[in-house]
Amino acid sequence: MIKRIDHVAIAVRDYEKALVFFRDLFGAVLGASNEDPGMKYIWQLMSVGDLSRLEILTPTGSGSFLDNFLKKKDGGVHHITMQTADISKAAMILEKNGIPFFGLREYGNVWKELFIHPGDAFGVLIQIAEFNPPDWLDPSVNMPGGKKFSVEKKPGGIAVTFAHQGGGRATLDLTEKEAAEFIGELKSKL
Repeated sequence: MIKRIDHVAIAVRDYEKALVFFRDLFGAVLGASNEDPGMKYIWQLMSVGDLSRLEILTPTGSGSFLDNFLKKKDGGVHHITMQTADISKAAMILEKNGIPFFGLREYGNVWKELFIHPGDAFGVLIQIAEFNPPDWLDPSVNMPGGKKFSVEKKPGGIAVTFAHQGGGRATLDLTEKEAAEFIGELKSKL
């Protein structure tokens, strides 16, 4: 049902301060962002390192769904988003197992979601979503041109970078000996 954890969402009062903190201190690369006037909040995805992602949520005015969450604090972990290949199947499995969920919504073919209340998920708000991860990330963190891998010569070895199914990329540094073993393994499997 779950492919992987996609991101951790952090609700904050001071959006600009949070952006500076994560972008400038941790080197986060900003991805997709949007404002929801109905729910009175802004969300901003960001990539950190090879495959890690955060989402910043901040209210845009009184009456935001984040008001109660931020009532006594300046910020905190709001929810964890898990990716699924099929939101309908995920909903069916939850129903079959008696786990209540809410907020089942589809935003065209780009995003489908549901939520499990913290009271039903050991104190954690869980969002389960169906989407194509690279669509939500800055192109600089994805492999260019849809490539699945690249190889770069480094002093004493190579760096092999792979596209990840969750968007982004992961790099593996290999010594010359490890690279030769890797090539041997690949050839033996062909």
